[in-house]
Amino acid sequence: MALVKLEDLYPDYSEYGSDIDNLKNFDVYGANNEKVGSVFDILVDENTGRFRYFVVDTGFWIFGKKVLLPVGRANISYTDGRIYASGLTKEQVENLPDYDNLERIDYDYEEQVRGVYRPMADTSALNQSTTYDYDRNTYNYEQEPSLYNMSDRDHQSLKLYEERLVANKQRRKAGEVSIGKHVETETARVAVPVEQERVVIERTNPTNATPVDPSQADFQEGEVARMDIYEETPDIHKEAVVREEVRVKKVVETDTAEATDTIRREELDVDTQERSR
Repeated sequence: MALVKLEDLYPDYSEYGSDIDNLKNFDVYGANNEKVGSVFDILVDENTGRFRYFVVDTGFWIFGKKVLLPVGRANISYTDGRIYASGLTKEQVENLPDYDNLERIDYDYEEQVRGVYRPMADTSALNQSTTYDYDRNTYNYEQEPSLYNMSDRDHQSLKLYEERLVANKQRRKAGEVSIGKHVETETARVAVPVEQERVVIERTNPTNATPVDPSQADFQEGEVARMDIYEETPDIHKEAVVREEVRVKKVVETDTAEATDTIRREELDVDTQERSR
């Protein structure tokens, strides 16, 4: 049950010149038609927007003190610009905790406030022995209508809605890139020079032959001269080598996407009727 100031929940409420805005100028009167102070602020329920308290500045009555007045204990007179807190006395105001700011308001603080107003609100509590057993975890203002209920004339809640464009992003698959390889064949030619040996036999007739004694001539039958002959043959084979290396990676490019649409907003229509004084 968080409480907020009226202008925090409805920042533009004062632009419409409604009676609600005029409430901040109203004076507050208690028992014997004695002026208690004036309305300093209005506290509303953050969840429902309903009025819960008037913040009353007691002025010189109790100098420098501000107190809370539950809206159910307020009788609003728009004709004379007054709020009447029936039965509220100076002594009771002195017993109320001083209002400083919203940060101090919790269940215990409100219980102090309610403890002052309950005997006035409950006509059956004439003997001050009545006890009020509420669970702090489940308490809600509707449990005590005598403190927090207002008539339809005094309290009307209206929430104004508007539409907004909300931009979100979704990640989806836009495509796929597949990189593979295939084999192509071609005919390659290579030339390798090779050497071959061959035997050349030359026969010559000597021109200045010197005669040799037949007894000294070494005639041998079957003598053979041998010579090895070599040739080169091409040794051609295939080997695989890395011709090129391909690396695949992704990069992110940023772009701005814009969209337009028609949105709706509720505005307040105020029909002010002239009142006779």
